[in-house]
Amino acid sequence: MAEHPTAGRPLKRLGFLTIGLFDPADPRPGHEATLRLIERGEQLGLDSAWLRHRHLQHGISSPVAVLAAASQRTSRIELGTAVTPLGWENPLRLAEDLATLDVLSGGRLNPGLSVGPPMRYDDVREALYPDTGDVEDFTYGRVERLLGFLRGEPASPFEGTQGIETFSRQVQPQSAGLADRVWYGAASLRSAQWAGQQRLNLLTSSVMKAEDDSGADFATVQAAQIDAFRAAHPLGDAARVSQGLVVIPTDSASDDQRRRYEAYAESRLARTREPQGPARLMFAPDLVGPSDELAQRLRAHAGFQRVDEVAFALPFTFAPADYEQILTDLATRLGPALGWSPVSG
Repeated sequence: MAEHPTAGRPLKRLGFLTIGLFDPADPRPGHEATLRLIERGEQLGLDSAWLRHRHLQHGISSPVAVLAAASQRTSRIELGTAVTPLGWENPLRLAEDLATLDVLSGGRLNPGLSVGPPMRYDDVREALYPDTGDVEDFTYGRVERLLGFLRGEPASPFEGTQGIETFSRQVQPQSAGLADRVWYGAASLRSAQWAGQQRLNLLTSSVMKAEDDSGADFATVQAAQIDAFRAAHPLGDAARVSQGLVVIPTDSASDDQRRRYEAYAESRLARTREPQGPARLMFAPDLVGPSDELAQRLRAHAGFQRVDEVAFALPFTFAPADYEQILTDLATRLGPALGWSPVSG
């Protein structure tokens, strides 16, 4: 397998990803903690903060709303979704929301998307699409519609004034450059290739599909998907890819934190030993330890060798103090060990 030109180069961009967990009996503190975490990421010089998208769960269901708030409490850090499942969205309405958020943030938005039927679709179909559930298009076409609107393709044949109302053919506002900052969360070789053909950026995470019965490990499969994406992308090796493993540095962790982090990773290790379920999902092991050890393990990871930007995922269920310690060690220990430098100013 050919080595990507960025292999061995310093890490250029370091970000983090969070689910934004909250107490359903009192949801405000959890949302506020997420906003403070994004603010802290900017203070530490991190490049990006990403929110997962959770429906009918106790994680952030509306990243656009939360990131709009974050855009007014930060000035530099880039803001992303990883990922928004388009099966829950109307592409026209989402284009309006994304463009508005991008304008509010000063062009800092990185929308991450995926397609496919909504999770547990049989349970939510009647609430989500009571009249059109059997004919909704959950294919790549949904992304193409969204991209068209973001790029200024007509959403209506009419433009002009009717009475005192003025109408545009295009989604408003139009935010220059936003379409070029759209990412696709690919889980398979086919979706990675499609994302490349569409000139999208690629988000690769700690979950993907086994392509065959070869027994190849997670890192090898991820590397193959990144190679396939770049081979299909007009920019080739210059096409952007961000990796999103769960990485937990313990340099400044207390003994209690270290024990809990290690127990968390151990509780999820069994699922990484073989593909899981009918979809044959592969899960990457969570990486926990001192930054010097983590840097060595990452440099040996075939997927990491092909990227120069990452958005490491924070574990779902830890406390704000834990996230503060992890982010601080990412910015002050692990990032520099990988050749990254914090953004100043």
